[in-house]
Amino acid sequence: MKALLIGNGAREHAIAEKIAENAELYVFMSRRNPGIIKICKDFKIGNLLDFEKIKEFSERIDPDYVFVGPEDPLAQGIADSLDRAIGPNRKLAKLESDKGFCRELMKENLGCGYPKFEVCSTYEEAKRAIDEIGDVAVKPAGLTAGKGVKVVGQQLKNREEAKEYTKEILEREIGNIKSVVIEEKLEGEEFTMQAFTDGSHLSVMPIVQDHKYAYEGDRGPMTGGMGSYSDFNHSLPFLNPGENEKAIEIMNETIKAIQKKTGEKYRGILYGGFMLTKDGPKILEYNVRFGDPEAMNVLPLLKTDFSDLCCSILDGSLKSVKFGSRATVCKYLVPKGYPENPEGNVKVNINENELKKAKLYYASVDERDHKLYTSASRSFGIVGIADSIEEAEEIAEKAISTVQCDKLFYRKDIGKRELIEKRVEHMQELRGL
Repeated sequence: MKALLIGNGAREHAIAEKIAENAELYVFMSRRNPGIIKICKDFKIGNLLDFEKIKEFSERIDPDYVFVGPEDPLAQGIADSLDRAIGPNRKLAKLESDKGFCRELMKENLGCGYPKFEVCSTYEEAKRAIDEIGDVAVKPAGLTAGKGVKVVGQQLKNREEAKEYTKEILEREIGNIKSVVIEEKLEGEEFTMQAFTDGSHLSVMPIVQDHKYAYEGDRGPMTGGMGSYSDFNHSLPFLNPGENEKAIEIMNETIKAIQKKTGEKYRGILYGGFMLTKDGPKILEYNVRFGDPEAMNVLPLLKTDFSDLCCSILDGSLKSVKFGSRATVCKYLVPKGYPENPEGNVKVNINENELKKAKLYYASVDERDHKLYTSASRSFGIVGIADSIEEAEEIAEKAISTVQCDKLFYRKDIGKRELIEKRVEHMQELRGL
């Protein structure tokens, strides 16, 4: 079997690893990712939005399936250009790329499983929505790589700052975005549920908690994700079984809702970003691809043949997917100053012989003249896998030293017992326990 992978980050490295277990791997990437190059049959460097070049490469290979890693090519319609692509077409990808479309889908089909919101295209509309809703999260209505969201009481001091931020989004058209979502601020704990779907059947992966804030103790600016963890039982310590089932129900409702709205079946990866509140889980956002870093938590545990799984998604014959019962902790090494003023183009040395039990995934790096350099984005994902979160965290922490560069930093608290207990206590307090 042959497969073409599009993308070159740590998420794609984790995907590549699973593809290469049972298929010939070909890759179209924008930078030379040495971890992916090591395990692929052939690769081509180019712009991930140059669909003609990607199509030419794909036709030469004639793969059994094409797996699209990043969100931008999906949002721009790459699945419309390629045969046997795993991922939604441009119309369906609006579930992630157009927050207005996403919120309307929620309002029409999901009952009470989402926060109150308004989609605003003018400053006056946004001001009125903030006054009506109260404390809010302000979200540009398109793709911002996880860095555009600001919340009252966190990045925004008060509602007046929220109004000013909406004005900035609308006037500057951040990322060419011309509207803004004003959303009720929910109190609780966030978690990620990812699933494989063929449009009729849905098979969920182990639940993961991502850490969006740049600094320890959940401080600092929002990032694309500083790391994540999952537990051996595929749930999380602060989640109850009934809450897991409610989240699965919302995911199943979603694939039915998007077919009802568009007339087309959604095939590929569906990512649900949830907030667990005292009233149960509520959906905050969808992604139309694997999360990054969450892919690095779940894919190493996958027992089902990945290529067979992808073909079953395309053929509409998806069955239950199996994962190992282990815990994982991922810690991202990122450039100093990330995400606001990152120091890129720094040389890095890697000693993979010292990894021992951990996995290292190459992210936004570039190999030039047999030397490795960072970029302005996240550089390496280090993953520990063990029988408990605590053991997995220790493995990941010890493996950090395999990356030799004094211009990188990471969050040491991800996966630590103290931070997880804080999450559990928070939910107990909200539940009145």
